[in-house]
Amino acid sequence: MRVSGLRVRRGAVEALRGVSCEIRAGEVTGLFGPSGSGKSTLIRAIAGVQENVHGTLSVLGGEPGSAAVRAQLGYMTQAPSVYEDLTVTENLRYFAALRAAGVGEMLARTGLTGQAGRLVRDLSGGQRARVSLAAALLGSPRLLLLDEPTVGLDPLLRRELWQLFAELAHEGAALVISSHVLDEARHCDRLLLLRDGELLAALTPEELTSRTGTADMDEAFVRLIERR
Repeated sequence: MRVSGLRVRRGAVEALRGVSCEIRAGEVTGLFGPSGSGKSTLIRAIAGVQENVHGTLSVLGGEPGSAAVRAQLGYMTQAPSVYEDLTVTENLRYFAALRAAGVGEMLARTGLTGQAGRLVRDLSGGQRARVSLAAALLGSPRLLLLDEPTVGLDPLLRRELWQLFAELAHEGAALVISSHVLDEARHCDRLLLLRDGELLAALTPEELTSRTGTADMDEAFVRLIERR
């Protein structure tokens, strides 16, 4: 997937300013930056749900938002996108029917087997996030867009999810995962670092460490900003 010269204006604010990057199959691409840097806007543009998008954007060889692309794409938004008055299993069966997919081992893979019969409204915030993730994974999409999937989760659950993300990439999927927690950058294959709508750098975690002279990801990001 290629993005070239992407610009997005949201009201009086230019949310993305000429962003160009490449997303590769079989890799976890981490999208990092502070709040308001343009992470969610870039993900929405790739998903085909963002207005006022200008530039060149090719997603899985097609147009963002087209039926052909949607059939191969999984999208998890920041806010839970499941039905609170349905159980976990009922939610997954509903979304699986929409995608003509099977639920299969999705409950076990996302650690939800014990909550299968519970109403979503009775789950914790972390469990609700996992239900949204499970729904996005249905149908084995080739491209996964996950917007802040680990926010508010405990360290153990975050580690389990990053292990799952690595497994999905190993199976051939392309993953774009946004986060404002720079320490999570070490789990990614490649990094896109954003600030104020601009792409500061596209590089690997090892390249970021080498370029900035520190293994502390927060400090590395600060040094990268100071050198511009």
